Amino acid sequence: MKTTTTAALALLALALPALGKEGPDGKGKGKGKGKGKCHPHPPLKPLVSSEALQADITLEGLRADAEKLQKIADDNDGNRVFGSAGHNSTVDWIYNTLKATGHYNVFKQPFTEQYSEGNATFTVDGKKVTSQIMTYTPSGTVTGGKIVAVNNLGCLEEDYPAEVAGSIALISRGECNFANKALNAKAAGALGAVVYNNVEGLVAGTLGGPSPDYAPIVGISQADGQAILAALAAGDVKVDLNVYSLIEVRVNYNVIAETIDGDHDNVLVVGAHSDSVKAGPGINDDGSGSIGILNVALALPKYKINNAVRFGWWGAEEFGKLGSYYYINQINKTESELAKLRAYLNFDMIASPNYIHSAYDGDGSTYGLVGPAGSDVIEKDFQDFYTANGFETIPKAFDGRSDYAAFIENGVPAGGIFTGAEEIKTEEEARLFGGVAGVALDANYHAIGDTIDNLAWDAFLLNAKSIANSVAKYALSWESLPKVTAHTRRYSGDITRSMKMARDALPHEHQEGLGPCGGEERATA
Repeated sequence: MKTTTTAALALLALALPALGKEGPDGKGKGKGKGKGKCHPHPPLKPLVSSEALQADITLEGLRADAEKLQKIADDNDGNRVFGSAGHNSTVDWIYNTLKATGHYNVFKQPFTEQYSEGNATFTVDGKKVTSQIMTYTPSGTVTGGKIVAVNNLGCLEEDYPAEVAGSIALISRGECNFANKALNAKAAGALGAVVYNNVEGLVAGTLGGPSPDYAPIVGISQADGQAILAALAAGDVKVDLNVYSLIEVRVNYNVIAETIDGDHDNVLVVGAHSDSVKAGPGINDDGSGSIGILNVALALPKYKINNAVRFGWWGAEEFGKLGSYYYINQINKTESELAKLRAYLNFDMIASPNYIHSAYDGDGSTYGLVGPAGSDVIEKDFQDFYTANGFETIPKAFDGRSDYAAFIENGVPAGGIFTGAEEIKTEEEARLFGGVAGVALDANYHAIGDTIDNLAWDAFLLNAKSIANSVAKYALSWESLPKVTAHTRRYSGDITRSMKMARDALPHEHQEGLGPCGGEERATA
C-alpha cells in the first residue's frame, strides 16, 4: 500500500552520506566560491573521547527535553501514539532540533501501517469488571448474554463446548497467542471472548493485525477471572460486553540523522522509539531513550570522529516495531548499504522508577539467545562501563522485544540497556539496585501515569552517560568489533531468525505479552 513517492523517499535515506557534500550553512564547501576572499579556517575539533562526551550530558538537558515531551503530550490528548498529532509533533521537534545544528543530514522517512485503538466495558451480573481490548480486535456488543468457560487453554477447537455458541467464551491466558484464541472462539460461534490472566494483574496484548475471523476480545485480571469461574460453579452468569475498535491506515515517520563527519562506510547506528501508547504520554517508554540519544547527538558535533554515527528515532514501535523493520527492509534492498552498518545500539526505557540496570545478553550465556557476531563484545562494553562506575548489571534476554530485532535478524551486531517495564522486582534485584522488591520496575508502564514524574533521574543520567560512552568508543574506532563478511552476516541473521522461530513455536505464555518494550513477548498473528 506504499506509494511510489513513499518508496522513492525511503530509498533516499540510503543516500544520506551523499547529501553531506554541502557545508553547515547549506552553501557548499566553498570550491570556486568567493574568489579573492580569505576565510579563516574553523578551529580544529578535539578527537572525541568517552570522558568528554559524558561530561556534556547533564541532568538539566535531560530534564528540559522531558518537559518538552510532556508538553507535547499534554497539548495532544495526553499521548504521542503513532500517526497522531502528538507523535507528529515529536517527530517535528526531533527533526528541527537536529537540522538546526548544521552537523547532520536529517531525513523524515514516511511509512504506512495499520493503526488500532478502542475501549471496552464488561459487566458480570450487573457489576463492572475492569477490562482492556486486545489490539486489532473487532467491535461487538453483547447484552444480557451468557459466559461459558472453555476447556484447557482454548488453543484447540475441541476446547470449546457447544454452549459457547451465542455466548461469551471465558479463556485462560497461556500456551498459544491471543489471535489463536480469538479465531477459535469465533469459529465456535462465540459472540465475544474474555481472556483472564494466569498471573496477577490485568492482561493486555495484540492480535498482530485485523481479521474478520476474530471474535471481539478483551483481557481481564486473574482475580476477576477466578471470581467468574467460582460464580459459574454455582450456576449461569449473565454478562454485558461492549467492544469499540477503530482500525485505520496511518502515515508515520522515522527520523534518521547521520553525522556529516566520519567514515560513512563504517557506521554506528543508535536508536530509540519516538512513539507512546494511546494510554499515556510515554515519558519513560520511550521518551527516556529518545531524549538520551538526542542529548548525545547534540553534544557529538563538538568533536572529531573517525566513524559516522547514524541516529534513528523509530515510529510505531508500540505496534510491533514497525518503523525499525520498515527502515531495515529499505536498507536491505542493497547488500552494500547493509554492510555499512557495523553495529546497532538500542535504548528503550532507561529511566524506570524502580529500575534495574540490564544489558542485552549478546553472548547468550544466560538466556541462550545469541546475537550476531560482535554482540557479545557490545554486551561486555556496557558491563565494563557500569562496573567502572560502581554499578552492577544483569543480563536482559535478547528476545526481539524492541527495535534491535530487525537488526539482529539481518546479522547486525547489537546491544543496549534496559531499566525495566511491568516485571516485578525481585529481592535480589532490590539488593543490587535498591528500590522496592515485589513492585513493578515501572508501575506506570503503558499507562496514563508514564509522565515526567515517572522518571528515576539518577538512572536517567547514568544511562545517558552510558550512551555517550558507547557512541564515543565506536565513533572513534571499530578495533574491538572486526568487520564481518557478507557471508558471516547472512549466517548470523539466519541463526538469529531460526532461534526466534524455534522459541516462538514453544508453548509458553510469553507469546502473548504486553508489547515490545516490556518483559514479555509480543504476540504474533
